[in-house]
Amino acid sequence: MVNQTRITKFILLGFSDIRELQYLYFAVLFPIYVIALTGNLLVITAVVQNPKLHNPMYFFLVNLSLVDACYISTTVPKSLDHSLRNYKEISFWGCVTQVALVVTLVTAEVIFLTAMAYDRYVAICYPLQYQLIMNWNTCFQMAAAVWIASIICALIQTTQTFKLDFCQSNIIKQYFCDIPQLLSISCTNTIMNKKLLCGLTVIIGSFCILSVFIPYGLILSAVFKMQSIRSRQKAISTCIPHLTVFSLFALTALFSYFRPRALSSPLTDLLTGLLYTVLPPLMNPIIYTLRNKDIQLTLSKLSK
Repeated sequence: MVNQTRITKFILLGFSDIRELQYLYFAVLFPIYVIALTGNLLVITAVVQNPKLHNPMYFFLVNLSLVDACYISTTVPKSLDHSLRNYKEISFWGCVTQVALVVTLVTAEVIFLTAMAYDRYVAICYPLQYQLIMNWNTCFQMAAAVWIASIICALIQTTQTFKLDFCQSNIIKQYFCDIPQLLSISCTNTIMNKKLLCGLTVIIGSFCILSVFIPYGLILSAVFKMQSIRSRQKAISTCIPHLTVFSLFALTALFSYFRPRALSSPLTDLLTGLLYTVLPPLMNPIIYTLRNKDIQLTLSKLSK
């Protein structure tokens, strides 16, 4: 391949070339990474340890926490290492691996969030048939479908991106290997790649957004019909964390990739990339833990 022979490594753009600011970046981001990783692992541990939490809702939450832990670990540790050592290079195949993992995990996150919306819809609108509809075979099949679809999407995007020739510049204006930034430095015509990227993003994004907000519209209608105030509060309390998490992920992704060009600059691109890859994995376990008494109780027992 031409791009393998001409370019064997890429240069990732850091937040600063000043050593003091690089140390500051490390000092700020490292605790955030530890908190995000620990939070997601604690959620997984709490669900695994408590048999009462072995149900479809928490099954999908474990998958989401696993995705978040892997997602933030795909980009942040490499950036921290670069800041600490004042080293910005990443190998060609390291970049390929990072792109493949990022696309896989981003796709898995948004589809798992969609599956969780369907789970809440069945639980609230069809409570008597919930165990029958959301049985373990269905849950495992849905999870397998999510991972297979995510891997296929990543294979398509990664192979199409690295078929391009990179013969002029190897400087990626982002702190991790990001497909739009790679397309911008290619010396090959990237029109088809951009159409593919935009097409897949629109198709998957539209499907997931509709598959989340349509069930929530039906849930809202069912909640208004409930006679018991306690039942309404319980139904709403199980939906708020998920809807918050989905909105957080969707808004950060949309702002990162579909913001107006007037708001684009090298620093803005770096900050939005950081926001998109760090904020959801950091906030998701916090949101679910703060709103979920069962997880809080389990974690408190484990700490004793």
